Amino acid sequence: MPMRTEPLTVLHEDNHLLVVCKPAGLLTQGDASGHVTLMDLAKAYLKERYAKPGNVYLGLVHRLDRNVSGVVALARTSKAAARLSAQFRERSMRKSYLAVVEGRPAASTGELVHHMGDRADGDGRTPLAAAPFPGSKEARLRWRRIATADADRAVLLVQPITGRRHQIRAQLAAAGWPIAGDRKYGASVLLPDRALALHAWRLELKHPVGGTALTFTAPPPCRDPWPSLPQLEMLDT
Repeated sequence: MPMRTEPLTVLHEDNHLLVVCKPAGLLTQGDASGHVTLMDLAKAYLKERYAKPGNVYLGLVHRLDRNVSGVVALARTSKAAARLSAQFRERSMRKSYLAVVEGRPAASTGELVHHMGDRADGDGRTPLAAAPFPGSKEARLRWRRIATADADRAVLLVQPITGRRHQIRAQLAAAGWPIAGDRKYGASVLLPDRALALHAWRLELKHPVGGTALTFTAPPPCRDPWPSLPQLEMLDT
């Protein structure tokens, strides 16, 4: 697959941290396909920007599914990688997502609690149930309806409390609101380029060196099914 030609969207950059906005359709890290990844583009960006000879170090401390867009933090040093990884592992950072879902929740806000397996089934879905099952772990998220997308869709602000594979996708689908474009979890139609209307909008963490509280945001894609969200930055998360 040829190298993507669009520029890398950099949200923050310092000696220890690189924060970017990943477009939907781009792998975060390599897989068997051999396709170009966000890590490839970020390393190429740093190599060119700083005229670095040889390999460029970049640590991956979290990831987004290929067809999900949004904020990704990358570590530029091994010390930063270890400290950021600890924040993600301990859930001391805070992630907020936006999702366009099929259907309209009757309530304006709520919390979803399920139990999920840690491995995909034969169809690539993560098993989910209301009650615990062998090998399952609790999955919990909070959601708030913030807008309508059209007559049959709503925009939700979603904050996962736990971090399970496909958690937001599976839990919203189980509640009866599959994410637009997510045929794997029951959406009625595909979106262009097989994108999902799920966007990692906001990431709050502490700087890995010094501990300063940092917040990074990236607006969702300007394309269907995303509506205009002019008051997005005013949201109380």
